[in-house]
Amino acid sequence: MSNPPVQEEAADAARRSSFQQPASPERAPVATRSGARAARPVNGILRPSRHPGFVVVIAVLGALLVTAVGFALRAHAIDLALAQGLNSLHTGTLGLVTTLVYQGLEPTASIAITILATGVIWASTRQLPVAAAFAGTVALTWIPSDIVKLLVHRPRPEAGLLSHPFVPAQIDASFPSGHTVFVTAFVIALLFVLRGTRWMPVGVVVGTLLVVGVATSVAIDGVHYPTDTIASVFWSVTVLPGARVVWVDWLMPRIPGIRPRSARAA
Repeated sequence: MSNPPVQEEAADAARRSSFQQPASPERAPVATRSGARAARPVNGILRPSRHPGFVVVIAVLGALLVTAVGFALRAHAIDLALAQGLNSLHTGTLGLVTTLVYQGLEPTASIAITILATGVIWASTRQLPVAAAFAGTVALTWIPSDIVKLLVHRPRPEAGLLSHPFVPAQIDASFPSGHTVFVTAFVIALLFVLRGTRWMPVGVVVGTLLVVGVATSVAIDGVHYPTDTIASVFWSVTVLPGARVVWVDWLMPRIPGIRPRSARAA
């Protein structure tokens, strides 16, 4: 014989249990997607350095070394013969290509390229801090090299000693090469953004070819000594990681709107 109070109590328990069940399948994907966004890995350029002080010291020492070498080279053009040999290649299609490379990376064009790349990074990552980190790191590496250029004031290769002098003649200082500093800084900063993604190997290969291509082009044009370009690559390789620490790890967290979200040191 059934007991109505017992049946009612069991029904109430069943109703209470139904409210404690997991979310319905229709709502679960929303929660999953939301959780995925919250757990999204920190972009490579935003990952704080494990040894920021050491990285900055290396950057300062690299900048001082490049400056010292520049003063030494201003007094002794040890690579003049190599500069003349490379400039002898400035003929036909190769000469046209190297000239276009030099003209296409003038300061105004380089700034425009950086702005465009920053916009693409922002659109693809949907993270303003990543885009700001990229642009600021490139700028903080590239701009100080112009100060060294003014301090060292190494003359350009003498036009009268070249078989194919560049036209129009470049009258500003030669060391370091701003074109090479820029493209190397651009590539390294982009590799920081790509760090940990499947595009990293492609970026390394394409970026290396780009740096070598630009450095060789400005030497063939006769607007830079080969040592100008070598020192420029060294500048960006040593200075950029320190510039990234100063801008991304130390300054950006203090700027509303582009403050990176907290990340474990990497």
